[in-house]
Amino acid sequence: MDYRIERDSMGEIKVPSDRLWGAQTQRSLENFNIGDEKMPSELIYSLFLLKLACARANHKLKPEKMTEEKLELIEVAFENRDALIYDEFPLSVWQTGSGTQTNMNANEVIANFGNKLCGKSLLHPNDDINMSQSSNDVFPTAIHISCAFSIMLLQDYLYCLIRTLKGLERKYKNLVKSGRTHLQDATPITFGQEISGWRASLEVDMGLLDSVIKPLLSVAIGGTAVGTGLNAPQGFDNAVCEELRLLTGSKYVPAKNKFHALSSKSEVAFAHGALKALACDLMKIANDIRWLASGPRCGLGEITIPANEPGSSIMPGKVNPTQCEAITMIATQVMGNDATIGICASQGNFELNVFMPVIAYNFLQSAYLLIEGINSFEENCVKGLCANKRKMKENLDKSLMLVTALTPYIGYDKGAEVAKLAHKESITLKEACLRLGYLSSEEFDKYFKPEEMV
Repeated sequence: MDYRIERDSMGEIKVPSDRLWGAQTQRSLENFNIGDEKMPSELIYSLFLLKLACARANHKLKPEKMTEEKLELIEVAFENRDALIYDEFPLSVWQTGSGTQTNMNANEVIANFGNKLCGKSLLHPNDDINMSQSSNDVFPTAIHISCAFSIMLLQDYLYCLIRTLKGLERKYKNLVKSGRTHLQDATPITFGQEISGWRASLEVDMGLLDSVIKPLLSVAIGGTAVGTGLNAPQGFDNAVCEELRLLTGSKYVPAKNKFHALSSKSEVAFAHGALKALACDLMKIANDIRWLASGPRCGLGEITIPANEPGSSIMPGKVNPTQCEAITMIATQVMGNDATIGICASQGNFELNVFMPVIAYNFLQSAYLLIEGINSFEENCVKGLCANKRKMKENLDKSLMLVTALTPYIGYDKGAEVAKLAHKESITLKEACLRLGYLSSEEFDKYFKPEEMV
């Protein structure tokens, strides 16, 4: 492999000649050869976005330093960000807790890309690309940008799942079935009502996601190293946020207190709590679906779901609820990530939190697992969900809890006696009621109407 010599404040170091990163990236690559987890591409994209916004703000506020020529090169680097992100960002999550090395990775790549483009050493990673900034305000701002974007994208996919459930809810609004509490028979509901519970839970989650976006749009940029704004021109934070608003359409604003913005990660912890709440509801919905689809002959069997692939290497013809299994595994990962983020957010010391890379990694993993998992769950399972009307009626007819319809006429204690006798003797509720002499056949038929119990 061919190398070139790069220099930084630590001295000289060899860097692969076909790479745009520089000395500080190379040192991190060599010193933190830990794990397979790399900085998420979504975070790197947010760094590119932020670097462009900062360059434009510097051009307005310090045009003698951020010249038109320099800005144009940074603009071109942003236009080529996809290829650069894919090739030039090799660093591990397990690095400095401030994310400094990844910030410098971005600074070096953008600078060297621009210099290669113009054929001269015009851009300096620190003096130009990192102008008016510090890793300590850049990295938390990039986290907020990437987290906010991921939540907005997640909402699009969640909306599609809600819409599909609404269609099923309408389709089965009059299909009466047995309800269940404590995994035991309960009074009747319609299948549409049962689905409405799933749909409403996800709508509540959508509202929770709405509530966490605004705090993420408050960003640390302008605080520089410790929150004082040292080396940033007056109005830099507002100018950057204005550029971010133009680039994204989202209403970014400077954090009211930069000391908080650098040292606390409460907004991110709060936002991930909404992801956890969504994961909890997805776990419940997926479990309901696989319970209802259990069988096909020895389970509940009240619904069928798509048979997407063979379910066993030894049992021919077996089909499993694999989409439910995938989304429930995702839910557990999100719950675990929430615990990690909560612990990390509690570890701000003095003027900086130094657990930011793992916070970003876990948050974005949760968000994009949910995005892709929800899409797969909807497309490959929920859309193909069908009620087994015969089995629902059969289970409803056998339910002892239909006796609840009789309690206004014979009382709770006699109702319990009827249910216990029917269960013990394997007879119908009507037969038990007649045997005990609590109602006549005509009275039973008059009062016992399961379809009216919903």
